[in-house]
Amino acid sequence: MTNEVVGAAVDAAASVGNQACSVLSQEFSRGQEFAEQIWAWLMDKGVEFLAHVVAALLILFVGGFFVKLITALVRKALRKSRRVNELLEAFLCSVVSKTGWIFLAVIALGKIGVDVGPLVAGLGVTGFVLGFAFKDTLSNFASGIMIALNQPFRVGDYVIVAGVEGAVMELNMMATVLTTPDNKKIVVPNSSVWGGPVTNFSALGKRRVDLQVGVAYGTDLKKAVEIALDALKTIPEVLQDPAPAVAVASLDDSEVAINVRPWSTCADYWTVYSAAQVAVTEAFEKAGIEIPFPQLTVHMDK
Repeated sequence: MTNEVVGAAVDAAASVGNQACSVLSQEFSRGQEFAEQIWAWLMDKGVEFLAHVVAALLILFVGGFFVKLITALVRKALRKSRRVNELLEAFLCSVVSKTGWIFLAVIALGKIGVDVGPLVAGLGVTGFVLGFAFKDTLSNFASGIMIALNQPFRVGDYVIVAGVEGAVMELNMMATVLTTPDNKKIVVPNSSVWGGPVTNFSALGKRRVDLQVGVAYGTDLKKAVEIALDALKTIPEVLQDPAPAVAVASLDDSEVAINVRPWSTCADYWTVYSAAQVAVTEAFEKAGIEIPFPQLTVHMDK
């Protein structure tokens, strides 16, 4: 019984060994056949393929030099025009460079025998799908291009965009970053910026400060106007061109309203805003001109 078991085991081992040898022999034959095919291909087309690879590398090397040259010329022309900011300059130069390299890559792949037709078609379909999926992002990107081209504001300008007021901290192709007077950082998508009115307080370099002061009825209004003008002259930050303007605005229930409108640089706006109120109020008090509180006169029947 034991001899029979041992004999069966030996036979099984011999069978497995034969199968393994057969598999190894087949794989060796396939490998040898594959090596012979590669050798035959190298002998037949290897030199031609190598020549195409060298040509493709040469295209990339020489073409890359011209891409860099064209990009540098575009950058120089944009800077010379002085109508393009740094954001748009960087974007346009990047587009020129990447487009050139893609064009060179397609030519090089075609040179070594790669069929670029399906690749180009695939890129077109992929671009359509991505464009649909990222339509909001592309909208912000397109708006960023329009902002860069038209330059309604620059970094550092004080603006109101999309209902948000603040100083422009950063500009990029996707969003505009503002800082508010109370030091909050607000990121506004460019599609919202370009899709609505833009108020730029810094663009013209000067701002008018609009104040209104009330005086009591019975006041010598000509004298009040002269005193207010003289008070504005004591503030160094008030501009004389345009000249400050002071004029009667309206006859209200409790007072005669006088508009006080000095001009200042954008940087001095809040300084003049505060100083003008203090100067006019003190000048009126010194001259004995009353600034009345809201009041109501009641007549009682006997």
